[in-house]
Amino acid sequence: MELLDAAKVFGSTTVLDGVSLSLRRGEVLGLLGENGAGKSTCVKILAGVHRPDRGVVRMGDRDLVLHGPADARRHGVAVVHQHPGLFGDLSIAENIHTGRLPRTRTGAVDFRLMREEAARWLAVLGLDRDPGLPVSELSTSEQQLVEIARALAGEAEVLILDEPTAALSAAEVATLEGVIHRLRERGVAMMFVGHRMEEIFRICDRLAVLRDGRLLKTVRSRDITQRDAVALMVGRELTDLYPEREVTPGDAVLQVNGLSRKGEFEDVDLTVRAGEIVGLAGLVGSGRTELARVLFGVRRPDSGEIRLNGEPVAPRSVADALSRGIAYVSEDRRGQSVIEEFSVLENATLPVIDKATRFGLVLRRAQLALVSGALERMKLRSAGYDQPVGALSGGNQQKVVLAKWLAVQPRLLILDEPTQGIDIGAKAEVHRIVNSLAEKGMAILLISSDLPELLGMSDRVLVMRHGSVAAEFDRDQATPYAVGLAATGVGEEGAPEARKASAEADRPSGRSLWARLRSRRETGLLMALLALVLPLSLLNPQFLSLGNLSDLTISAALLGTVALGQLLVMLTRNIDLSVSSVIGLTAFASASLIKDHPGLPIVVPVLLACAIGLVCGVFNGLVVSYGQVPSIVATLGTLALFRGIDAMMSAGKQVAAGEVPDAWLAWTAAKPLGVSVLIWISLALFAAAGFALGRTRQGRELYASGSNPAGARQIGIPVDRHVLAAFTVSGLLAGLVGALWASHYGTVDGQAAYGLELTVIASVVVGGVALRGGSGTVQQVALGTFTLLVIENVLTLVRVDSRYLQAVFGAVILVAVSFDAALARRRSHRRAV
Repeated sequence: MELLDAAKVFGSTTVLDGVSLSLRRGEVLGLLGENGAGKSTCVKILAGVHRPDRGVVRMGDRDLVLHGPADARRHGVAVVHQHPGLFGDLSIAENIHTGRLPRTRTGAVDFRLMREEAARWLAVLGLDRDPGLPVSELSTSEQQLVEIARALAGEAEVLILDEPTAALSAAEVATLEGVIHRLRERGVAMMFVGHRMEEIFRICDRLAVLRDGRLLKTVRSRDITQRDAVALMVGRELTDLYPEREVTPGDAVLQVNGLSRKGEFEDVDLTVRAGEIVGLAGLVGSGRTELARVLFGVRRPDSGEIRLNGEPVAPRSVADALSRGIAYVSEDRRGQSVIEEFSVLENATLPVIDKATRFGLVLRRAQLALVSGALERMKLRSAGYDQPVGALSGGNQQKVVLAKWLAVQPRLLILDEPTQGIDIGAKAEVHRIVNSLAEKGMAILLISSDLPELLGMSDRVLVMRHGSVAAEFDRDQATPYAVGLAATGVGEEGAPEARKASAEADRPSGRSLWARLRSRRETGLLMALLALVLPLSLLNPQFLSLGNLSDLTISAALLGTVALGQLLVMLTRNIDLSVSSVIGLTAFASASLIKDHPGLPIVVPVLLACAIGLVCGVFNGLVVSYGQVPSIVATLGTLALFRGIDAMMSAGKQVAAGEVPDAWLAWTAAKPLGVSVLIWISLALFAAAGFALGRTRQGRELYASGSNPAGARQIGIPVDRHVLAAFTVSGLLAGLVGALWASHYGTVDGQAAYGLELTVIASVVVGGVALRGGSGTVQQVALGTFTLLVIENVLTLVRVDSRYLQAVFGAVILVAVSFDAALARRRSHRRAV
């Protein structure tokens, strides 16, 4: 594959100008350059995300016009992105195969084959995880390995690796290098984008160096030194990456004695003195970040003591830690350290915003006084302090993060992977800043998976393994070999057996059937139903009467059919508030038609209602998906619009049961095999939806579109089309229910189904469908609908005023959403452990 004379302009900025690259079979091309040099743009052009304004992409002897990531994949191009575009609610196996799901002869998704293939690729990468496990339960490094597995599973001819090792441990990097070596032998052409020079020179056969959007040089890696490559990248001689300084530690600032937190770390002792940089080494999962988060008050320890300047402290929260002079730079820059939409100045002053506030108003002059000095010392490259942080390079974002925490004037600064994902020039500047802070007497705890950085910057190195401090080295004793042995335990007597035993002990045991059932929302709903039904059936036998149960199931059939459409919409991370007005509009339209033309076949008014619902759904979908209007705003507007049209059509009149032919009322009253036709229709729709969502490619892509819209677009899933389809089907189902409603209830006016949207949303949410998108099943909708109607029925039988039902449903929604939030926090905690 080749990129020939490529140029790309965004607005008035030229990001690429005349770049030519060639990717050859059985070879790895390293792409070097500072952040902003044009590397990502090259990757996106080859991946089909962008088209060059000049120049061509060529594969073999053909010039390609790539129409998107899916088109690039069809031509055999796979990309491992720096930030995994995975789908947390889907399994590992589905994530690996999303976009190319294997199918059986009947066209359904072949889950068995998918799991087998996923297990094979996980074994290649050394990731010992069940392919059926949701990706949301994996650590960051494990998710990166799944991203790599997804690219490899495509059997690509061209593999582009964009910062694939940023979140990986040394052992995982070594495994990846082995995979790259095997792919080289298979003749795969590869491009490797990274910032760790030792890895690049170890992995790559040729190097292409970019600066300011231009290609400076392409050279074999053995013909250039790392220092010369860095000089080309930054356009100047780079001073020592790890500057020397005279270390004169002062008094102990931080003292940790016997600190423990169950499942994370145990009996940790460490000391950090003023003016000292203490490095914390260890493999991913060794407890380093977990320890840092306890020190910063994010979590509380189970036992042990923390002393700050000799005084016992127990940070109860982040605010408490900040007030005591502790600052923490998180490893997750994008997720936890910056707000990308906020400006440089707003981000930098967030922790001290109260100091820039007068009478409730934030004063810009006060903000500048707090952080402008720090930002200037950082040598920040930006268009000004009002520029959104999201528009800065990774290195400059990290400088803003450092300036933000320095504004707190901390006594202890905890740095967790401070140079992850930034270029070599920015890395040198961050090292310079950290060094100068230590020289001024700040105590610094440095966590890094970049071993050269850790050894080059630290005065002492502590090594953590399995949650405990395994070794401590002075600067002169800390060699890569010694630290590596301590981190892995290799070489210790009985270490392999001990590690194996530890791994077996740490491995989650298979949960019992009862434990799995308890963790499911459906079990809780069933228990709640029993708690309502059993005592009520004893107190009021009318509840179990045939008439009451028949009415209950018919109501559930109608409400459940509408809720089914709401499920599809909510899976895409949207909501449809207009369903009740669509039901009202279509009910009146169908009833009016059969009233005015009693000789028409019954199917005609039903088709009319479905057509009106379809049009309403398409309108909603177009406004949301292609108009980019938030769904809650769009459908709130169409709720009023469709209700207004209904009011104009009805003009205050109603269609009474006596004004329509008997056949119109009779068809929904039919009971084939003793069961209402409404229930049969609902069951058929639920079965079809369950199959479509669970077993077809379009259904699984719908989940992916809601779970991670950006990630779905990144691999070529047509997210907007799926959103449009979800709203269209929702409108269609609401239209069908409108016709059923008109036939079943007989009398219809302009107020039909008024306020039903809250009941529909409550049914879906109570069942366990996530408002955040990407999670939910038809079984949950069915159970949630029935639960809500039982609650309504119970309240009616005990003579609770119907005016209170809306308040009850609102309370039910709040309880259900709060329950989901608690479960999400619990899952997040288990994943961190």
